[in-house]
Amino acid sequence: MPEASPSSEEQDARHAAKMRKKQAARDTILASKTREQGLLIVHTGKGKGKTSAALGMVVRAIGHGMKVGVVQFVKGAMHTGEKAVFEAFPQQVTFQPMGQGFTWNTQDRSADIAAARTAWEEVKRLIADPDIAMVVADELNIVLRYDYLPLDEVLAVLTARPEMKHVIVTGRNAPEALIEAADLVTEMTLVKHPFRAGVKAQPGIEF
Repeated sequence: MPEASPSSEEQDARHAAKMRKKQAARDTILASKTREQGLLIVHTGKGKGKTSAALGMVVRAIGHGMKVGVVQFVKGAMHTGEKAVFEAFPQQVTFQPMGQGFTWNTQDRSADIAAARTAWEEVKRLIADPDIAMVVADELNIVLRYDYLPLDEVLAVLTARPEMKHVIVTGRNAPEALIEAADLVTEMTLVKHPFRAGVKAQPGIEF
């Protein structure tokens, strides 16, 4: 004779017991995490969402009353929706697109190197500013890939940042040494992209 299926009440009770065990295990784990520190965060990989994820953290920081500095190493030649949004919070966000556009558009290595150096000096200033809680170095990985900035110099600044300073670095091809130094690394994986189907970049999605 087949076993009777559990009643709805029995399923609810089993679920509640299972969740209590999970909650107890989770509480034990959380109780062991007592340290606070500024994080070095890296968003890399071929998939979309690296900058978007970083700017989502900026939105979260705004909600907590934190001050944030954003420096974009490549973007700068075009208007973006995020710039318009963050300009509504001038007391909390410094948003600076300081790039000259993509390297295949500029076709001027010396100008790209100069722009990268100017943007990096601003990142260093923001990291040193005690009023700034979070710094986003958007697409810094790209200029590191092309050797526009010395990796050793960048790592020295990032690892010597103030104890409670959060720094987020985005861009494809993060150097292995940066990944090793980071506290949190996320790799965006490309599964499918509309560009390959002939769909152009659209406002609200890409910019």
